[in-house]
Amino acid sequence: MDFETITTRAKEYIAAETDPAFRAEVQELLAKKDQKELEDRFYRDLEFGTGGLRGVIGGGTNRMNTLVVTRATQGLCDYLIKTFPGKKLSACLAYDSRRYSDTFAEIAARVFAANGVKAYLFSSLRPTPELSFAIRKLGADTGIVVTASHNPPKYNGYKAYWNDGAQVIEPHDVGIIEMVNAVREVKLLSRAEAEKKGLLVVIDKEIDEAYVAMVKSKLFRPSLIKEMAKSVKLVYTPLHGTGAMLFERIMGDLGLEVITVPEQRKPDGAFPTVSFPNPEEAAALDLALKLAAKLSADAVMATDPDADRLGVAVRNASGGYTLISGNQLGSLHLDYILLTLEELGKMPKRPAAIKSIVTTELQTKIAQKYGAELHECLTGFKWIADLMRKFESEGMDFIYGTEESYGHLIETEARDKDGISAAALTAEMTLYWRSKGKSLLDRLDEIYLEHGYFGEKGVNKYFEGPSGMDVMKGIMEAYRKDQPSTLGGLSVSRVRDLKVGVSWETQNPNAQQKVSLPKSDVLQWYLEDGTVVTVRPSGTEPKIKYYVLSRTEVEGAAGLPAAREAAIKKAAAIEADIRKVIGK
Repeated sequence: MDFETITTRAKEYIAAETDPAFRAEVQELLAKKDQKELEDRFYRDLEFGTGGLRGVIGGGTNRMNTLVVTRATQGLCDYLIKTFPGKKLSACLAYDSRRYSDTFAEIAARVFAANGVKAYLFSSLRPTPELSFAIRKLGADTGIVVTASHNPPKYNGYKAYWNDGAQVIEPHDVGIIEMVNAVREVKLLSRAEAEKKGLLVVIDKEIDEAYVAMVKSKLFRPSLIKEMAKSVKLVYTPLHGTGAMLFERIMGDLGLEVITVPEQRKPDGAFPTVSFPNPEEAAALDLALKLAAKLSADAVMATDPDADRLGVAVRNASGGYTLISGNQLGSLHLDYILLTLEELGKMPKRPAAIKSIVTTELQTKIAQKYGAELHECLTGFKWIADLMRKFESEGMDFIYGTEESYGHLIETEARDKDGISAAALTAEMTLYWRSKGKSLLDRLDEIYLEHGYFGEKGVNKYFEGPSGMDVMKGIMEAYRKDQPSTLGGLSVSRVRDLKVGVSWETQNPNAQQKVSLPKSDVLQWYLEDGTVVTVRPSGTEPKIKYYVLSRTEVEGAAGLPAAREAAIKKAAAIEADIRKVIGK
């Protein structure tokens, strides 16, 4: 795009933007004739994708700002009015601790109100899972949470939800996108006028209390918790996000001793103590682990800024702390839930769990052991929620949903991953295994001895700037033109391409089979030893993501260290081949 066109787009933005700070940013860039920065801000419109918006905060069409948020909300309103003609519509809105989150949430509520859609706006920041819960509790038609989840501080985002409390999927996602792209004028009321008309209503404790009661009702062994709660000490960090209020309340009600990392308890969108406010990153737990070591705590728990993800570290035999991955915690949860349902005589007729296609196959083995069904879906909790809807219509009983990126769901009252309820279940699970003389790490080893060692490795590469999307697109196209025959020295035996919806054996590529999953830009390579390597461009960040999931046989308890070492070497060899394509 030439600089004259960029300049024209910048001036049009200045004329339309209502926020003076965002306008001033662009005016200053025009005055400086900063071509590089202006190009990055205006070479495209920030895309309202299938999950909503996510981008760098700032002035410009390719940034998160009030103009982009109001247009997105107007498009959502237009779609709701078209979809439910004559209905009295309502929406729930929540937001996290990021910069401008409260501003974006309030102005979105005012757009809803101007369109006659009653807006239920939380009084202050709340976790994403509570927003999902509130939609279902209040019978709302849609919902928005303003968050960029675990992204760096410069980002913010906007996730759209449907009336079942799940993020929107087809056909609604495509319909909303079309309406957003067609917006030419935004309706907007002042807050005072919206409240006077009863079209903006603040929600608070009434939803909190209902959510807390729901989470506690999902626990299996309240008497065990009451009996053993004082035997466990937890260190917790909300990573400057939304989790502290509800986490501390629920754990306190259960009688558990929780020490929250003081430097990270207060909400702060700058996330001053971490590079990435992401419990998947070991460095994000540094302060919590130091405090845990000082206090000889039994475990560390961390939630990301919108508290939908949960990270856990457990004290090990040597007195240090071992980080438990999302795959491992999901496997422990599933094992504990099924074991408990069986033990208590509460196993439903058709117990069914859900995992994403990049989540460990160990969970399939666990489900099979207990006679439960294990269903797979695309990456993203909206697809887990989609399967939950199908379970309800087909007589299956949802017991658990998870994805490797630290997302877990144990309830049906919310339809997005829930770090708070997952933490409560993890606390109970910890106490249960302690009552048996075991730690979570001991139980995990038992599972590996029974089913084999399941290793995992993630490889990511960021591609920032205007050319980033094209680079990632080129990588995926190159793979499809010339599929790898080996990875890490292991032969590729089968390929699954979800973009075209087919899979095939490499020995017979013409005999293709259809894949019963929605189409997505994902490639999977199944290696000769059962290892699965998946690659996909991220749907929320400018990066390409690889997932390496392996299984190694374990020959007795003494063989577990050897199996771990073999898995590490296998993953390193595969990563070396990946790096030849994407670079360091």
